[in-house]
Amino acid sequence: MPSLSSATQIRLNSVTACLKAAVDTVDILANDLRIPFFNSISATIESLTKLMEENTLGTLSPTMLSHIGDFIMTLHKIHMFVEAQQDGNKIKILLRRSEMNTLLKDCKTGLQNAIVVFKINTANLSKYINEMQKNAMERHHEVLELIASLSDTTNSETTSSLSRVLSSSFNRSSSTSLSMLPSMPQIFHGRESELSDILQLFINNKPRIPILGAGGMGKTSLARAVLHHPDIIHSFGDCRIFVACDVASTMPELVALIVNHLGLKLSKNPTQQIIRHFAIRPPSLLILDNLETAWESTGSRKEIEEFLALLTDIQHLALIITMRGAERPAQIRWTRPFLEPLSPLAYDAAQKTFIDIAGEIHDSNDVDKILHLTDNMPLAIDLMAHLVDSEGCATVLSRWDTEKTSLVSDGYDRRSNLDMSIALSLSSPRVASISGTQDLLSLLSMLPDGLSDIELKKSSFPIHNILECKATLLRTSLAYYSSQKRLKVLVPIQEHMQIISPSST
Repeated sequence: MPSLSSATQIRLNSVTACLKAAVDTVDILANDLRIPFFNSISATIESLTKLMEENTLGTLSPTMLSHIGDFIMTLHKIHMFVEAQQDGNKIKILLRRSEMNTLLKDCKTGLQNAIVVFKINTANLSKYINEMQKNAMERHHEVLELIASLSDTTNSETTSSLSRVLSSSFNRSSSTSLSMLPSMPQIFHGRESELSDILQLFINNKPRIPILGAGGMGKTSLARAVLHHPDIIHSFGDCRIFVACDVASTMPELVALIVNHLGLKLSKNPTQQIIRHFAIRPPSLLILDNLETAWESTGSRKEIEEFLALLTDIQHLALIITMRGAERPAQIRWTRPFLEPLSPLAYDAAQKTFIDIAGEIHDSNDVDKILHLTDNMPLAIDLMAHLVDSEGCATVLSRWDTEKTSLVSDGYDRRSNLDMSIALSLSSPRVASISGTQDLLSLLSMLPDGLSDIELKKSSFPIHNILECKATLLRTSLAYYSSQKRLKVLVPIQEHMQIISPSST
């Protein structure tokens, strides 16, 4: 076999050393915490380490490298699953039930594949995997029982002891980040103007930009397009960091997540650790995607805004955040001119997106009907177009009459499940803290033409703080003002609300 280059050999040795440290760490966790699937992970890592040591004088095949990459992704999914089970928010857990079931299935499949590929010799792995599934099911039933009891018990926002152990241990075992940048969006129409506006802000500047808008409006896609633009790559090179923050619901979880992406060892003061890291680094771009998960909680909002303010004090650090709604975090000097919250796509862009996914073989009148149901919301277009590609326009339109948004809600996360995406916006603390907000949203969902401010003020609707509720819907982008200055709701949200909370007014 041909010999490895010195750079590749050094990298291989570094990965092998990290894996050895990981074995020790996972063994300690498995023995002390008695978490069943940690034993199978330990055995897999040990086998993988031996395999890599045996190949130090030769080249690992592309197939084996692919298997190693798959195993790393499995470890990441297990970490995500464990973190999700520690979340005390019962409603959020219920909404993510399908996502967690799919994630658990992926973890089990990934470990079983690793057993075969890396030739792990242990009789207990099947037992560990079955115990993992059994424990998850027990936790699932506990959550359902808690929700059924409608308990009013408040949840602590501090990081659980297991989360702290996992974050600390995994970071101690590695000196390099295993995170990867997300891919460039392959289908990207209708955001050229916003992309140009953002790139303009980077000229001779390290901007601080919030990308805002309703759920499913394409905020993450726009951020990814910026991340991979040639001008950005030229300016920042490898100093581009993209952190998906939707798994972090508190300030401690957020900073631990960022520390992990930076490949640092978690310290007692991770906030200052992050600031010091960027202060001595070359010009960098940090993108915090879906930051609203942690920011929306009033208990952590101030801390997160102070953290963002510290980041923006670093002059050579560019910062982009994406958040649901139309509200920018306070205490930060965001770069002007502000980027307007993302609106639905123009018809031409929506049509191009649909055709790129479903093809040009469909009747134009049927396509218009499909796009009307999506109200040109990018997520809805994507999901409906994929369904049309497999079932045809006529079948999809017929099913919509009875299934509504549930037709495109079989996915396991907010990017593949329309109802879940809308429900996440409805579960916002900003919505829950203002009584009557969902009542107004339900009412607007029954009025396709919306309401003018005059009609709203003169109305006799039984919502005593109706103007405050209106402001909340606008802040969270659950409602918007049309070009005719009427307060309206997008069609997918209308349909969702008519099913889960029909207005009785």
